[in-house]
Amino acid sequence: MRRSIDIRIVGEPLRSGEIALPSYATDGAAGMDLRACIAAAATLQPGERRLFPTGIAIDIRDPGLAAMVASRSGLALKYGVRVAQGLGVIDADYHGEIGVILINDGDAAYTVQVGERIAQLIFMPVTQVELHVVDDFRATTERGAGGFGHTGTA
Repeated sequence: MRRSIDIRIVGEPLRSGEIALPSYATDGAAGMDLRACIAAAATLQPGERRLFPTGIAIDIRDPGLAAMVASRSGLALKYGVRVAQGLGVIDADYHGEIGVILINDGDAAYTVQVGERIAQLIFMPVTQVELHVVDDFRATTERGAGGFGHTGTA
């Protein structure tokens, strides 16, 4: 079952049809492809970060749902280009244009083309919680406060 999300086109290349709207590449895809809604190709130098517009805004309307902007695995593996903050969060009450912050972790410059698929948009459920301050936890676990590498395994 698919939910309906309203989308507003804010980038001229999308409005004119030069760039495709976000879509799922296959029936089993978890993420919709987001495209660079730019007027001309833009080169990212090694170590450089830049915000790329997508030309769209969405209205999720449901505080129990959020959209996540995730890297495309092919760009990350082949060129070292990924979503800079790891995972971008689009809150249900955000109505501005979705931007993708890309970083080039590779050794060579990478040129983002007009309309290139640069990230994925994934919709996920959200649970908000209330924090309750305590002096100690009610239950103990086998792990306890053990941190990184505490089990001795890689």
